[in-house]
Amino acid sequence: MSKRNTQKSSEQEPTKSELEILQVLWQFGPSTARFVNDHLNEHVRPVIYMSTLKLMQIMLEKGFLKKDESQVKHIYRSAVEESKTKGALLDRVVDTLFNGSAGSLLMQLLGNEKLSAKEMEEYQELIKKIDQKQK
Repeated sequence: MSKRNTQKSSEQEPTKSELEILQVLWQFGPSTARFVNDHLNEHVRPVIYMSTLKLMQIMLEKGFLKKDESQVKHIYRSAVEESKTKGALLDRVVDTLFNGSAGSLLMQLLGNEKLSAKEMEEYQELIKKIDQKQK
């Protein structure tokens, strides 16, 4: 068994290209490699089908995907939860770029964008809810 197969997907982070594939599967559910490739070509960036298929096979080995071989067309599905994967990646960003401060991340995000009045109101409501939970 290769070293790659012995590592669990929870110990690894998906690459940018792997995340693009996961995003398609999280959005549309179990899909063929052809569907994933077509979606990436239409909505993300140009990719070659054989590259998409090979990457999905690597993701299968890493434990990021599962494959249903019971049909003529192989159907792939995510083996990792969207919220857990995004949460782990966000935690890493907060830890490495913002010294563990989620508040610093939020300030950076808010400082980079002009907020609409509606967005400002939504954020103020969210802050009030968080404040109430802490009391």
